[in-house]
Amino acid sequence: MTAELDNDPPQEPFAAHEPVRRNGSIVLVLLVAFGIVAVAVALMTIGRAQAQPYILGLLALLAMVGLFNLFAFAAGIIRFADRAADDPVISRIADHAHDGLAVTDSRGHVVYSNAAYLALTGAATAADVRPVERVFIGNPDVSEAVFRLLKAAREGKRQQEEVRIAGTDGSHGRWLRMRVRPLGQGKREAKYAVWSIADITRDRERQEDVFQELQHAIEYLDHAPCGFFSVNAGGDLVYVNATLANWLDHDLAEIGNGGLKLTDIVSGDGASLLTSIVAVPGEVKTEVFDIDLRMRSGKTMPVRLYHKLAFGADGVPGASRTLVISRARDEHSDPQRAAEVRFMRFFDHTPMAIATVDRAGAVVRANARFAKLAQSLNPDGAAGKSIFRAVNPRDRHLLIAAINQAAEGQGDIAPVEAMLDGAKERWGQFFVTAVEENERETEAAIVYMLETTERRALENQINQSQKMDMVGQLAGGIAHDFNNVLSAIMMANDFLLNAHKPTDPSFQDIMQIKQNATRAATLVRQLLAFSRRQTLRPQVLDLGDALSDLTMLLRRLIGEKVKLDLVHGRDLWPVKVDVSQFEQVIVNLAVNARDAMPDGGKLTVRTANVTAEEAGRLTYKGMPAADYVRIDVADTGTGIPADIVEKIFEPFFSTKEVGKGTGLGLSTVYGIVKQTGGFIYVDSEAGEGTSFHIFLPRHHPEQEVQPEGAANGAAKAPAGEAKPRADLTGQGTILLVEDEEGLRSLNARGLRSRGYNVIEASNGIEAMEALDEKDGAVDLVVSDVVMPEMDGPTLLREMRIRNPNLKIIFVSGYAEEAFDKSLPENEQFAFLAKPFALSALVAKVKETMAPS
Repeated sequence: MTAELDNDPPQEPFAAHEPVRRNGSIVLVLLVAFGIVAVAVALMTIGRAQAQPYILGLLALLAMVGLFNLFAFAAGIIRFADRAADDPVISRIADHAHDGLAVTDSRGHVVYSNAAYLALTGAATAADVRPVERVFIGNPDVSEAVFRLLKAAREGKRQQEEVRIAGTDGSHGRWLRMRVRPLGQGKREAKYAVWSIADITRDRERQEDVFQELQHAIEYLDHAPCGFFSVNAGGDLVYVNATLANWLDHDLAEIGNGGLKLTDIVSGDGASLLTSIVAVPGEVKTEVFDIDLRMRSGKTMPVRLYHKLAFGADGVPGASRTLVISRARDEHSDPQRAAEVRFMRFFDHTPMAIATVDRAGAVVRANARFAKLAQSLNPDGAAGKSIFRAVNPRDRHLLIAAINQAAEGQGDIAPVEAMLDGAKERWGQFFVTAVEENERETEAAIVYMLETTERRALENQINQSQKMDMVGQLAGGIAHDFNNVLSAIMMANDFLLNAHKPTDPSFQDIMQIKQNATRAATLVRQLLAFSRRQTLRPQVLDLGDALSDLTMLLRRLIGEKVKLDLVHGRDLWPVKVDVSQFEQVIVNLAVNARDAMPDGGKLTVRTANVTAEEAGRLTYKGMPAADYVRIDVADTGTGIPADIVEKIFEPFFSTKEVGKGTGLGLSTVYGIVKQTGGFIYVDSEAGEGTSFHIFLPRHHPEQEVQPEGAANGAAKAPAGEAKPRADLTGQGTILLVEDEEGLRSLNARGLRSRGYNVIEASNGIEAMEALDEKDGAVDLVVSDVVMPEMDGPTLLREMRIRNPNLKIIFVSGYAEEAFDKSLPENEQFAFLAKPFALSALVAKVKETMAPS
């Protein structure tokens, strides 16, 4: 059932159990005082002796009255009057308040209620007053709210509820706001609860009217013939009307919940135009933009935006108010407007940044690409105001001069290549053209700009690669010639050693020649390593085990001042490298790190697997995305200055003092890593240490192709000085092909001394003629690879036509991989790398001529 509310006139306030208030009188107080004074004066006139009994009696009477009042005050019968509680102003505020007020005790009985409470609860007289829960008992719409209020009243808490009371006889209902709170903070006052009831029906009706008006406004805005959207400072679309959502084929449910951003609906770099407005604290700016919006399907539509943006006092932009007018129909209805739309599309979607500037460099107009560039250079928008702020101060004068030429009407202004301003090194090429003379008052020039950062980086990379290749070719050529000379020296030295006994006075000099020749051969091998023309013997290797084996050697090399820390990655993939060459790489890097830490420091060698996905995210140039095993060699030394870091891999480049380094250490490391198929990079700062990062390709055993015959593998045995055998003599005819006459004669002499018949030829043509003269009766061919007129691989093919089973040994100062690819597939041959000793030559000859 519902509570009935009437509109009876306000009743008088009612207070149950309230004591009758007695108003005090100042006249009575004065009369008592005058009476006591009169008695005292009268007693003084009758004499002291006669007045004494009366005085004692009066004092006894006053004492009895005072004692009685003390007991009455302690018992609560008498209390001091509270003037504030008896204030008629305060009491009238509560009694005649607009909201209904009632006070209930701990048992829920109403001890006070004002007239408004009687009227709102339908009480006719003070005797009919009821507490709130009894007024609305049985009303299902109100009972839950009343229960929560009662619970709060018992717990001494505050609570508020708004409920709707249904009307009777079909009349409209009312809205009531009910509140409850404790009477005070004291323990006694907390037992009383103050209830208030307010009729908020009219406020609710006003809210509903405002809501209805808002609904109509939103409906009008949603279905207006123009689009509307609002974007916040973070680029999120917080509102899009139905018209624009329909144009772009987007669901309104996606908008306003973080589902769409400005960049999702703006084509190209158009979003940069909207975010390029320069902030002015406290101002409101409206800009007009002609851009393309992107539909959900990916198609575009030309629009004109009226973009309104308000900035706060701190310069932070608020949410925009943007009107969108479709210009798609202009392409069919108005040719002039269609031409304007096409031009704006061309202007904004060109990959070149375009801006018109005045003589001072201030940007008058700009396209979207320029706005995006300006934001990337200066987040504060400085480059969007002045084009000069987009250029590094070092090159700014070049652009100023070009714009001044354009302002004077000059044509054919040379392009300006300048470094752009910003945290990172970026480059741009500026093309400046003059405007028409009648427009120079506001616009002095049109500036077109292309960013050339990637092009310059690619050019530098290509130049560096070409330079390294050229240096490698030079180093390889020098190494080849040195090998021929060293081979002759080492061969002649072997003859001298065979002719002299250790007791001869000249034996030590001959040994000194041999040692220096061996040292020279080591330097030549380092040159070949840089030029990637040395012979490698790769094998499958676990880098963790290989580095662990090197630990003792590295500790001895770096000394006690440097701490070595090896951090091995888990489950490292296998790699295929030449073990000795890999050890040389680590040793060279460790020695360089030691020299960079003269006062001690820390050397860290770390290994890890790098997946193809991780490699693709790395910023190292030239390294394709693949699986690698990474080796980092980092020190805490002096570091490498930025101006020489690109030269450290060049041969003979060294920062060490004379006699303390050859300058071939890092070039050897570079060549070995590159020839293995890996990559090496360096990160260093002066005073902050250096880190070398080596990436070796992961080895997949299932992809390794096994050779068809074992002869080829046996033929390609490691070169160098072989171990002495019991018998290195032999028989047979050997065709020796060598273009270096001195080296050829020494090799022939050595082979003849071991019992072989030697036929000499200076090039491939002479070798073919000699072979024809012998009718193919040659047991073995020992040939150089690089020769005039006919090189070694060509000679091999011609000889195999005449004798398919002919055995051949190639000797060269280059690696066999340098010419192996030019030979027919699965071709069998032996290889001997220069320089070599006499014993190595005869051992290789006997090994190759042995019956298979």
